[in-house]
Amino acid sequence: MRAAAGRATAGPLRYGLKGALGVGLACGLAFACGLATAAPLQNVTVAVLSLASDVRYTPKQLERAFPDHPAGRVGDAARMAAEDTALELQELGVALKLKEVPLADAQALPKVLAELKAARVQHIVADLPPEVLAALVKIAPAVLGGAMILNVSADGDALRNEACSAALLHTYPSRQMYTDALAQYLAARNWRKLLLLQGPLLEDQLQAAAMVLSAKRYGLKILQTKPFKLSGDPRERDLFNTRLLTNERDHEVVAVMDSQGEFARILPYATQWPRPVMGSNGLMAMAWHPQWDRNGGPQISRRFQKLAKRPMQSQDWAAWIAVKAIAAVVAVDPKADVAKQLKQLRAGDVVVDGNKGPGLTFRAWDGQLRQPIMLGHGDGVVGIAPLDGILHPTEVMDTLGTDQKESKCQQRS
Repeated sequence: MRAAAGRATAGPLRYGLKGALGVGLACGLAFACGLATAAPLQNVTVAVLSLASDVRYTPKQLERAFPDHPAGRVGDAARMAAEDTALELQELGVALKLKEVPLADAQALPKVLAELKAARVQHIVADLPPEVLAALVKIAPAVLGGAMILNVSADGDALRNEACSAALLHTYPSRQMYTDALAQYLAARNWRKLLLLQGPLLEDQLQAAAMVLSAKRYGLKILQTKPFKLSGDPRERDLFNTRLLTNERDHEVVAVMDSQGEFARILPYATQWPRPVMGSNGLMAMAWHPQWDRNGGPQISRRFQKLAKRPMQSQDWAAWIAVKAIAAVVAVDPKADVAKQLKQLRAGDVVVDGNKGPGLTFRAWDGQLRQPIMLGHGDGVVGIAPLDGILHPTEVMDTLGTDQKESKCQQRS
């Protein structure tokens, strides 16, 4: 966050003991008077909006602990960010408050937004499924008289393209960013021949489509695309037979697109030939890895572990950086309205430290936070994208995800 500008610097001390005591006493009295007459802080309330019935957070789903799936609600990460930024905002006369708001369902949005309007809330951290997020974006700006909505868990590319909004920013990476990161790594290793295994769900198909596009971008060849299906039907046993699905020898890597994670979990070391697995298991692309050991990463992970009693996952990092981004733009001009704040963020005028190396800014065309993507497995990080040697005419971070010339976003509030 940007430090407050124009702070006075102390000149050289030119007082004797008596003078110093007098100045100290005057300062002490001024401080005491300041405590009594200090103006109240300007409150900026951030609503952390989630779906009470979200299947990602059912006890059964959390117990499965699929790699980089949510391990708990993002409220802990939002609180950690509020604590991180409290002192600097206080110096500027601002207090950042969090309000956790569980939604019963999408039909409850009008009532909840009316309550937020009454509380003068215009900043929303949204941990919502794509369809509920789309409904929120459609009505929130009008109901709240302007809104800034930060998506912290939905990776849908449509939300950054056809379904984009001027009010919507994304701190969670897009699906295309993830597959681009994987494709960069494979190209750098010269592992260019892929077998693509695709699940039956719409999300699986969207992931596979993103992988096909990334493969084309970075010169990879998908030799075959095969469907898989976890089923108890004996007639479909070939669709979950890992050895049969991977029996051709020509591929160098098995890419599995499994949004639920159950099939992908059993795939490593169960292929017919000794081939690395990537995508939904094995080598994965992530916004955050608890074992990231650079740029202050261990301190962030340890603090979150202490606070939440669990490792930080990608959704947690996205919520943490979302609150930090709100704090950062408020610090630039505490009196600015939400429309001006959105303009400053999209213009790249506000840089946020995400403990991943470079300072992070938002893209003007789709509201996506530019960020390095970690490439790793359960035990650690093996690389970070964009990889060395990847080039871009203006900003190498824009090699991940939808670039400006490819964007289908027509921003609307």
